Amino acid sequence: MKVNVDFDLCESNAVCMGVAPEVFEVRDDDYLYILDENPGEELRPKVEEAVRGCPKAAISISED
Repeated sequence: MKVNVDFDLCESNAVCMGVAPEVFEVRDDDYLYILDENPGEELRPKVEEAVRGCPKAAISISED
């Protein structure tokens, strides 16, 4: 699984960070960072919830 973020759409709302802090982080500069582009399968439910919860639909998952 690979986590993708369209940074042109992302508004750094931090919804994803609230759901999956192991994968996403909004830092003091108000930008979103992907901490783990290829998280393990144990994090799939959290990442999928982050995808669904993103207010700008900026997050997607692709399969490697």
